[in-house]
Formats: sequence, structure tokens, C-alpha cells
Amino acid sequence: MLAKITSKNQLTLPKSIVQSVGKADYFEVEVENGRVILTPVRIQKADAVRAKLEALGIDEQDVADAIAWARAK
Repeated sequence: MLAKITSKNQLTLPKSIVQSVGKADYFEVEVENGRVILTPVRIQKADAVRAKLEALGIDEQDVADAIAWARAK
């Protein structure tokens, strides 16, 4: 199948390709041996929040303490 890239670097994927991989709003894009590889990514917002909390060193007790503090006001 062919897909044409527009002057704005946009590419429309053929319907049959989209149907075969399922609904995805985002694709990870890689170049491997001169080929462009698109991998559907399903973003889990809750996972992103958990990862951010972990990166900041915030645990469940910190969250519970913050909620208790906010409710005490």
C-alpha cells in the first residue's frame, strides 16, 4: 500500500492498516535500517500520574497526609 506525505509532513494511514492495529491516537515513531516504524501507543493517564508520583518520591502516606491536611482547613 502507498501513503502520501503532505507538504506539512502529514501522513494518512490507509483504513485497512488502522483497522488492523486498532484505535490509537498516538504512535511511537522509530527509524530502523531506513524504514519508518510506527507502533500504536495507548496512553494510560493513571499510569503517567503514578510514574510522576514515583519520580517525585511521593508515596501513599504522603497523599493521605496531604488529604488530611486539606480537609482540616
